[in-house]
Amino acid sequence: MGPGAADCSASCPFSGGRGSALDFPVGQIRRVAAGGPDPRGDVDETKRNVLKLLAVAGIVGAGTGGLGGGAIQYLQPPTIGISSYPRVQLLDVDGSPLTVAKVESEYSAETADLFLFYYPLRNEPNFLLNLYPASGTPNGQNGAENVPGGIGTHQSIVAYSAICQHLGCPAPAIAYYPPGTCPQTPGGKAFYIHCSCHGSTYDVTNGASNLTGPAVLPLPQVVLVTDQTGNTAGNIFATSMVGPPVNGHLNTLQGDYGVGATSQIAKESPVILCNFPT
Repeated sequence: MGPGAADCSASCPFSGGRGSALDFPVGQIRRVAAGGPDPRGDVDETKRNVLKLLAVAGIVGAGTGGLGGGAIQYLQPPTIGISSYPRVQLLDVDGSPLTVAKVESEYSAETADLFLFYYPLRNEPNFLLNLYPASGTPNGQNGAENVPGGIGTHQSIVAYSAICQHLGCPAPAIAYYPPGTCPQTPGGKAFYIHCSCHGSTYDVTNGASNLTGPAVLPLPQVVLVTDQTGNTAGNIFATSMVGPPVNGHLNTLQGDYGVGATSQIAKESPVILCNFPT
């Protein structure tokens, strides 16, 4: 075969000359057609692959970002709550302002019904109690006066969280037990707050401290004040809470929205079960 036969740049329709065989970048595919270059032009396969990788990375990134964002939102939900304890006026069952005179005439240590209000958040119920007995002077078995944190004529009106500090059972499963409700007298107390879920009891005359377990923390106490102005006989306000956080809340101020400027008393029947730990 002669030299002319080996160099077919002029006679081989699908081959370029020796001088132009490698005159385009690596990774680029040259289209050729019979009679000359393909009119569609050359294909840069490297650029095509890079664009494919970028497209795939974008999809994966979007998916990962969505999943990551969802995971972050699940692990760290937005904090709902309030920044400080509000001054909230308490309203009676009928919606009128709750006064010391009303509480002292309508409620007593011998009242079996529950009187509940929410404070400071909408999912934090509290007991309102008047520990002074309607039957007369308290003797340690039928009621009490001069209670720590108490307000009113006899300093006997108090309020405690109505969520058990053991596993969070709310009222009416946890309830105030008037004298004579059960034959047991935990800690020698004839009246107390008792949780029928697991038997925890709390001393209403001493900051809702524990009388029997399994709960080991006292119930948080609502700080009550009165305005004692005009002839209102002392409108009652909740202003803060003392003690440990309400069960189920890392902070008593976080976990729901605030109750607003007023909170109305609701009357409920208790769940009574004399199941005290032995």
